[in-house]
Amino acid sequence: MRDEVSEIDGKVVVKLSGDVDLEHCTTVRGLLLDGVSHGKDLLVDLSDVSYLDSSGIASLVEAMQIAARNGTALKLFSASVQAMRVFELARLDKVFAIHPDLDAALAS
Repeated sequence: MRDEVSEIDGKVVVKLSGDVDLEHCTTVRGLLLDGVSHGKDLLVDLSDVSYLDSSGIASLVEAMQIAARNGTALKLFSASVQAMRVFELARLDKVFAIHPDLDAALAS
């Protein structure tokens, strides 16, 4: 798993790559929780995620809940086919704000 963190238009952008699974969930959780702790919206790029399991989903759900409590948002964008399939199967595509690309996530 690789990651990149940046800031665009006052929002924290985290790009996750590779497997977002039990082996990497501590790192992913840390990145996401750090991202929502800044009091800014957190945008998560899933374009290069090749595998997503329940531990990765749990980290995203936790970060989304914390963001909501902080009055900010967690938005997902550019979900890979593999990641999107997991969201659809779990019906989490109805829970998360999932945008087609960065521009759409920034505009929302």
